[in-house]
Formats: sequence, structure tokens, C-alpha cells
Amino acid sequence: MTIRRPSAQRKLGRRTVSELVVVRLILYRRILRDLAFSGTRYVFSHQLAALADVTPEQLRRDLMNVRYEGSPTRGYEVVVLEERIGAFLDPPTTQAVALVGVGNLGRALFAYFLGRRPLLQIVAAFDIDPSKVDRMINGCPSYHISEARTVMRDKGINVAMIAVPAAAAQSVADTLVEAGVRSLLNFADVRLRLPPDVYVEHIDIGVTLEKVAFFARRPAATKAPGTP
Repeated sequence: MTIRRPSAQRKLGRRTVSELVVVRLILYRRILRDLAFSGTRYVFSHQLAALADVTPEQLRRDLMNVRYEGSPTRGYEVVVLEERIGAFLDPPTTQAVALVGVGNLGRALFAYFLGRRPLLQIVAAFDIDPSKVDRMINGCPSYHISEARTVMRDKGINVAMIAVPAAAAQSVADTLVEAGVRSLLNFADVRLRLPPDVYVEHIDIGVTLEKVAFFARRPAATKAPGTP
């Protein structure tokens, strides 16, 4: 289950872009990549909207943010639209990410992100287990969490993922915020109490599994009402 702060917005000059728009743009780019891989050169707005499960009107409003209009006769050029969305979403250079917790979940996150997001790289890991600090893990240096402030400053890190037990998550989050982290992805099954200027997204895998298991027991397994 993904729980977000509803007020999160990205400011662009005088404009603000809501978090939901950003989420949809990420989805559009993923679909466009698949289309490009399959050899598709052009796609109409109603076709892309259907693949993203949104209305054509919503899609066109979202794409106004990337300032690209398709051709009335051929639609959007897939590669160009993907590039325009990427220019809007991606950092200008590689953005450094930290991972706290190098247990089973942390190692799985390492494996998942390896090579998938070239502009988002896990450059530092943290733990308290002596067997997991002062060594390289998946090619990434691992430090004791007490070194967070120095490491974050030296590596310019302001994004972090938390993959620690729930009992330790709040303390870890406080340490990371003090070290300069401005955005957190939290995999611990606890809600974090953080300053309003710190963005946090909670991924509760347990709640998600319970939800899908519940609907599997229904006479007809369907999406929950109101879900995308």
C-alpha cells in the first residue's frame, strides 16, 4: 500500500504540479518505453490513455506540463514524447540515494535498482550490524548509521530508503533528516512523524498483500472500488 502526503507538489516557476500528475507521467513514460521497444513509432492520445487507464482528456492535461503536442494525423511520436517526459522528470545529473538497512529487504532493493534507473544510484548503505558495515555490499560502501551526517554531506545525498524494523524506523528517519535528507521512501510498517517540508512515501507490503488476499476470497476477484 502506497501512502503519500496529499499536499506534495512540484513547483515550476509559478506553476505547481501535483504528485498525482507526476505519478501518471512516470506511468506514461514506462508505457512509451514498452511501445518503443516493440517498434511502435506513433501513438494517439486515446490509445496511450487506454493503456494508462485514464481518460484522453486527463492525459492531454498531464502532457501540457512537458510542452509537447502530437500530430492530428499521426498522434505522438513515441520516442520524442518519452524524451520530453524524461526531461521533465529526471534530474539533470545522477542523483545519489542512500539505503538504510542491509538485511534481506535491503539486499533485494539493491538487486532491484541495479541498472534500472541510471540517474538514481544507491551510493551509500547504512546499518548497525558490525558484519554489514565498513565493507562493500553489491559494489556499494556500507557505513554505520552514526556516520550518516558526514557521509550524506560528502556524497551530496538528500534521498534515502528505509528498510529497517518498524521499531527503529522513526529513529533512523530522524537521523537522516538531521543529516540533510529531504525525501524518504519508507518500507517499515510504521508511519513516520517528520517535519512538513520532508517528503515521505510509505510502502506497506503487508497491507497490500492483505488487500489482494481479501479480494481473492470474494466471489469475483475485482479491484477495490476507486482504485486505479
